[in-house]
Amino acid sequence: MELINCAIIDDEPLAREGLRNYIQEVEFLNLLDTFEQPLEFMSYQDRDLVDLLFLDIQMPKMSGMEFLRNIRPLPSIIVTTAHPSYALESFQWDVVDYLLKPITFDRFYKAASKVRDLIAVQSHKSHEKSESDDHFFIKCDSRYEKIYFSDILFIKGMKNYIQIFTEKEKYLTLTSMKDILEHLPGEQFLRTHKSYIVNSEKVKTVQNHELVIQTHRIPVSRNMRDNILHSILKDKLLN
Repeated sequence: MELINCAIIDDEPLAREGLRNYIQEVEFLNLLDTFEQPLEFMSYQDRDLVDLLFLDIQMPKMSGMEFLRNIRPLPSIIVTTAHPSYALESFQWDVVDYLLKPITFDRFYKAASKVRDLIAVQSHKSHEKSESDDHFFIKCDSRYEKIYFSDILFIKGMKNYIQIFTEKEKYLTLTSMKDILEHLPGEQFLRTHKSYIVNSEKVKTVQNHELVIQTHRIPVSRNMRDNILHSILKDKLLN
């Protein structure tokens, strides 16, 4: 089972702690970090790794609703609040669920399961597409290059560009990490860091917070390490 990386935004310490405890009880959730304010999350260096965000509504400086209205792209959102009056508007911004405090574990688990099922459907569609597809084209300067999935070693993000490292050469193209990830088979390619995607079939060595592919050392985000190890090793580890 793939872990869902999540984060919490809530200005109440007790609320954050309660959600943290619930997350630890759910086998398919992995907590990356917690934040008191939306502005803190916006400057979080691993923000792109978050699949699910538990979001409070009433907060100083920037409310949860202001965050939903103005920030893109966003991960899956579960609203956690003591105020029922924002439910209709929040669903207009495609939140997955709306939990009223105090939140019971049963209700929390049902909401998290909705996100798990949604991600599973999206992953299945991506997998179906990849089964009938083994390549894509990218634009490099004035030419278009055909890239086979099987040739890719890893991909490195460079602001508005990405660099694709293959068996024989590397390519630079104008696109985002998020966009390229949507065109890759989800079971084979893993986001290990905000700036790196690896072809798991090319990994030679897993060491501390690095993956070794040929002569390249690829960093693994501290909060992502357990998830990455699980995805790469799966049932192939001999004890």
